[in-house]
Amino acid sequence: MHWRFSTSRSQRVRLPHNYDAIVLGAGAAGLMCAATAGQRGRKILLIDHADQVGKKILISGGGRCNFTNLHVAPDRYLSANPHFAKSALGRYRPEDFITLVDRHRIAWHEKTLGQLFCDGSARQIVAMLLEECPAAAVDIAVNRTITGIDHADGRYRISCGADEASAPALVLAMGGPSIPKMGATGFAYDVARRFGMKIVEPRPALVPLTLGGEETLFRALSGVSAPVAARAGKASFREAALFTHKGLSGPAILQISSYWRHGEAVGIDFLPDRKAGWLKEAKRARPRSSLRSILSDCLPTRLADALADQAALPGELGNQPDRMIDAVEQRIANWQFHPNGTEGFAKAEVTAGGISTADLSSQTMESRRLPGLYAIGEAVDVTGWLGGYNFQWAWASGWAAGQAI
Repeated sequence: MHWRFSTSRSQRVRLPHNYDAIVLGAGAAGLMCAATAGQRGRKILLIDHADQVGKKILISGGGRCNFTNLHVAPDRYLSANPHFAKSALGRYRPEDFITLVDRHRIAWHEKTLGQLFCDGSARQIVAMLLEECPAAAVDIAVNRTITGIDHADGRYRISCGADEASAPALVLAMGGPSIPKMGATGFAYDVARRFGMKIVEPRPALVPLTLGGEETLFRALSGVSAPVAARAGKASFREAALFTHKGLSGPAILQISSYWRHGEAVGIDFLPDRKAGWLKEAKRARPRSSLRSILSDCLPTRLADALADQAALPGELGNQPDRMIDAVEQRIANWQFHPNGTEGFAKAEVTAGGISTADLSSQTMESRRLPGLYAIGEAVDVTGWLGGYNFQWAWASGWAAGQAI
């Protein structure tokens, strides 16, 4: 049979029909899995429908790839089973990937909040992962459409038109449907269901929120950003929020979106560094000032104007009773927005939900229902915070499966 190779292996050659494992999806998790297994002497077929490997890696971090985070911990991941990620994350840590990056002499830097980026290009990470795949052990086929997947007699068989391949192990590493313009689909879920695995309802995560109704007036602030504390349920994040022509975005909002559910409010503290009673102190220190002028001293002017208009505290602060001053301060500290939705998978950086961890071994990522079937990376119901956490899950889960197949 014939497979089309990635640009690093461009010639078309005849490949064997039988492999030790077939990895579906040549993204971060799939590449790590193939490299790890290949280095253990396993014969691997890594296959993807895209025209090149690592497409999401290439666009991540503004093209510089936020490849991990120094503060990775299991409590920074969402899952129906919050304990599931502990094993893989504990056995393949950020420092392990940093060691790999250093060995390939890729320069990197810490940006903020433990986020690590390449000094150069995300292409360096893709090239590194390809170099880690032994040429004699890992066959990489891109631009291939899978037309059939079957399991019989202890072997998984895939078809791509007239071409076929089989192996005793099949790894689902196709990710989720976030960023469909990159070719992302829910194919991993379809395959998992075919083999009896359960799916936790997928939903967009790390995604902008949209506003409707009376809150559409805040769309007039499109382009305005400010450091805030955003809350949804019990989760809270202190980073920048950005107003858009559709609603709310920015790191704080993307983070909180993973925790937000339809019908719930999002609370924003526009002045998270101010201590309780600050507005009464301002009243005493500057009694002839207006709320608008006080807010303009610490917030972008357009945002200060909008909040002052909504707070409806007219005139000079000195003329307002303390109870009204306190009420306005409390509102600014917990401004309630009621999103009517998100911008969907098209704008979501990742997918929450996915293949249920109840069906997987946390040590090997292998199905508990069907031997030889594995699921890793974004396809699984494990979703990390913004800032390199999801890449670390890809490396860790890919490594765990690669050690097992």
